[in-house]
Amino acid sequence: MTHPAQPTASHFINGEYVEDTNGTPIPVIYAATGEQIATVYAATPEIVDRALSTAKEAQKAWAKMTGTERGRILRRAADIMRERNHELSVLETYDTGKPLQETLIADATSGADALEYFGGLAGSLTGEHIPMGEDWVYTVREALGLCVGIGAWNYPTQIACWKGAPALACGNSMVFKPSETTPLCALKVAEILHEAGAPAGIYNVIQGMGEVGGALVTDPRVDKVSLTGSVPTGKKVYAAAAEGMKHVTMELGGKSPLIIFDDADIDNAVGGAINGNFYSSGQVCSNGTRVFVQKGIKEKFLARLAERTGNAILGDPQDEATSFGPMVSENQMNIVLGYIEKGKEEGARLICGGKRADMDGYFIEPTVFADVTDDMTIAREEIFGPVMSVLDFDTEEEVIARANDTEFGLSAGVFTNDFSRAHRVIGQLEAGSCFINSYNDAPVEAPFGGVKASGVGRENSKEAIKHFSQVKSVYVRMGDVEAAF
Repeated sequence: MTHPAQPTASHFINGEYVEDTNGTPIPVIYAATGEQIATVYAATPEIVDRALSTAKEAQKAWAKMTGTERGRILRRAADIMRERNHELSVLETYDTGKPLQETLIADATSGADALEYFGGLAGSLTGEHIPMGEDWVYTVREALGLCVGIGAWNYPTQIACWKGAPALACGNSMVFKPSETTPLCALKVAEILHEAGAPAGIYNVIQGMGEVGGALVTDPRVDKVSLTGSVPTGKKVYAAAAEGMKHVTMELGGKSPLIIFDDADIDNAVGGAINGNFYSSGQVCSNGTRVFVQKGIKEKFLARLAERTGNAILGDPQDEATSFGPMVSENQMNIVLGYIEKGKEEGARLICGGKRADMDGYFIEPTVFADVTDDMTIAREEIFGPVMSVLDFDTEEEVIARANDTEFGLSAGVFTNDFSRAHRVIGQLEAGSCFINSYNDAPVEAPFGGVKASGVGRENSKEAIKHFSQVKSVYVRMGDVEAAF
């Protein structure tokens, strides 16, 4: 693979690219063709140690800089990222298979938004003064120290920035491990941060699979772990971090409900269902994969949905006309095809799609099942692919109870023209990131994260600052100390 943005080595440590071919080779496969386009090498124990020791060492001086100085570097990195948006989007498309039409507006741009937002906040991170009569208490917001970020394969650039930007704004350093499926983009984030003036060792990227992740999570030098991934992985990482009493943020999976009432605008509701199921070929953790449609508009909704789904353009993801890309890997494609077979076996009605597309690469047709019931596998388990389950409902109370009947709680959405109902229903749904007459918007200004098994902590917004810093309180006595003796 040759294009301007290709990283030049497997790891980025202490301000430079580092190669160590003693690590396990990890083939980088382009999902649109199945061809190998690069090889990276998993971090050896020496590489892991080098990344952690440099990050630990560099952090102290970084934390001593003013927030304004740190913020200036993050904002400069955002500008560089925007200037290079095209080549970074091309790389993201090679890394994930997502269509260029999508990566040009949703990936490096979202990463740049995070760098700019937290860069702007960095100088405002202050404590407070608490008067206690003539005495007083003051608080100081301090960095945690060394943070580990573990990324998922669906948004490699964005996740690298969503974790890195607030961590760095608060004065922490970071060692980031991208998913082994999409190892390329995070390296460019590290390179750009360094070019923007981040001191060597402040943001490092190393490659690897579960073993490397395990080494990072259990290392005593690490103060915080932020993971984006599946619920089973999250439980393991959370438990391992707890052993060392580390801070954690867990952004995990979901099986989110999207509720469409009879009075909703049909085209907007169909658009919301498409965004909540087929964007990134369904590989989005917050997707509204259980679409509850009130019976009065069910057939009308399904007809319009099938018609619009037929407009999806499957093809070369580097062609901006393509609007629907492949699964990220052969493995993920096979998992999703397995769920589609279960949907057919368990009696759901196939409206459209339902098979692998007849073309190179790991493409699955956008698939819609109707007449899905709450107990079907496709309505219970996270599929992480382009499979929409449409369920019927009669009443508001019934749909709220059914929507909440899941271990997950990442997102939820409601389409209705009755605004009091919209707020009333959202108010009763057990989910962290919710939508009214919209779905899957994720601006950096808004908190993002789940409840129940979908995770702990929040990313983005001012909430993220709380998860990458800690508060020290200092009691100041102005008079004499009284003591019993």
